Amino acid sequence: MRSWSKAMVGGMAVALAVAGCAGSGSGSGSGTSSAAPSGPRTLTVWLMNGSAPATLTDALHKKFQETHKDVTVKYEVQQWNGIQQKLTTALSGNDAPDVIEIGNTQAPKFASEGVLADLTASTGDFNGANWLSSLKDSGNWDGKQYAIPFYAANREILYRKDMFAEAGIAAPPTSRQEWLDAITKLKAKFGSDPNFQALYLPGQNWYTLLSFIYDEGGDIAKKDGTKFTATLDSAEAKKGLEFYKQLIDASGTKAPKDADEQTPEQAGIYGGGKVAMIVALPWEVATAAKSDPTIKDKTSAFPIPSKDAGKTAPVFQGGSNLAIPANSKDQDLAKDYLKLISTDEYQGQFAKAGMIPGTSKDVSALQADPVNAAMAKASTNGKAVPATPGWATIEAGQNPIKDMLTAYLTGAKTIDAATSDANAALNKAFSGS
Repeated sequence: MRSWSKAMVGGMAVALAVAGCAGSGSGSGSGTSSAAPSGPRTLTVWLMNGSAPATLTDALHKKFQETHKDVTVKYEVQQWNGIQQKLTTALSGNDAPDVIEIGNTQAPKFASEGVLADLTASTGDFNGANWLSSLKDSGNWDGKQYAIPFYAANREILYRKDMFAEAGIAAPPTSRQEWLDAITKLKAKFGSDPNFQALYLPGQNWYTLLSFIYDEGGDIAKKDGTKFTATLDSAEAKKGLEFYKQLIDASGTKAPKDADEQTPEQAGIYGGGKVAMIVALPWEVATAAKSDPTIKDKTSAFPIPSKDAGKTAPVFQGGSNLAIPANSKDQDLAKDYLKLISTDEYQGQFAKAGMIPGTSKDVSALQADPVNAAMAKASTNGKAVPATPGWATIEAGQNPIKDMLTAYLTGAKTIDAATSDANAALNKAFSGS
């Protein structure tokens, strides 16, 4: 259900060492409490499988209960498969949980339906000054904030350091042109091997396409109030699509034009030793290492470069938000819980695990690993898909952007026809028809 990648669920199952477990909304570490009815109460928390590890949540809940003596935290880990319907049922009933994790594409749907508590007045308590803008936007509906950022990730380019060195590439590319030049050098050095690919890039990797569209000044859609209108037929979006095709053609990729990066799983192909680069999430290195354990030491990363030399392209940023159901019976406790989990102390644990913290700008823990450092560098320029309830339908069905890519790359449609058809399909989804 999250818009970054299905691979993320497994990649987040990482053990963390919790270094400190206290704090206020400002990250001061002082703990939190608010006026509440007396007597024993239970706070029910639903977080998703593959999100915060047990080491973190155990310490968090212990700290929370130390400052809320009569409260028991009932923590339940949910599965992504089927969660949309489970949340829909729970949020419309009288026995809703008190804190929920929702994917950033789910947030607009639930916010628009009025089943989430309005958190606008409390954003300062939840480290609001440090929120990731992409996740903040996905939790905002009609000018009000209904969900707060939890954690996120964005794509970067994983590359083989040894292949770059052998091809005479002294430094990672810092512009699109340098990226194309690197591909030329890699093909000149290794192209005699018929199985070599300078860049493995599937035709339907729409997350990568978005960086090029954003970099040209375009977007998927424009917003007017709560209404979105698709803009994939704009000149800027078409330029981004044209560069995607230029990159595919230049790379000599053998990836299918009618499938995405999970079909087949691109990390496994990268791990086969015949690919110099992939556009990927950081933990795909670990997946590649299942095929070749030595590839981890051979791999580094650089941000997706901009058309403007020295700049990074904006990136699609997927992730999760936290929200309080409108029919929670203990919203005061739920807000205290959000105050604690949004502090720098806890958010810093996501950085240590290789994730972008949702409510903290401290990504220093990511700098120790060059693969994570590249993601961190690009993260300040992250964007989200349109914050519309209709996007959940797009994610669950056949994404029109994928269809557009395949049609254009295979020559089945002209760029004008492909973008026009994608626009029509998106607008239909946005309108709920």
